[in-house]
Amino acid sequence: MIETILFYFLAALLLGLGLIVITRTNPIASALSLVGAFAALAGLYALESAKLAAVLQILVYAGGIMVLMLFVIMLLNLPPQTLEPLKARGAVVALAFLAVGVLFGAPLAGALFAGGTGAVPLPAGDFGGVAGVGGKLFADYLFPFEALSFLLLAALVGALVLVKKKL
Repeated sequence: MIETILFYFLAALLLGLGLIVITRTNPIASALSLVGAFAALAGLYALESAKLAAVLQILVYAGGIMVLMLFVIMLLNLPPQTLEPLKARGAVVALAFLAVGVLFGAPLAGALFAGGTGAVPLPAGDFGGVAGVGGKLFADYLFPFEALSFLLLAALVGALVLVKKKL
């Protein structure tokens, strides 16, 4: 029962922080909200017994990727005139909160008052661990893993070409 409540809390937190990321005009506020969203997602991974994914979410995304994004924000050096605040109407905000409350409140109430045991079957012993993920990654999904690495390398070269005036 506590897992269900924690799941819905982390999911609502992730949704709220994601909305803050896309509605703020200040890039630093958006980046800090994204760090919180990454932490909430890591909590969801940990709740689902995917320990390796939770740790990598914090180390890689909340650590490394966010530092990179903050460097890009500082590199852009946007003047305050270009960062106009968004004006939200009270009715739109109230409707959004109502929609989120209904989307998360109804399943939570159904789970709490269903009268079931709430027991979830445990995953396999190597689920979410280094050996299980590594075995799947380098045996079954080796080609997509290497294709993704080439795609990221191409994106890095493209970003360098865009940033540099003279090569």
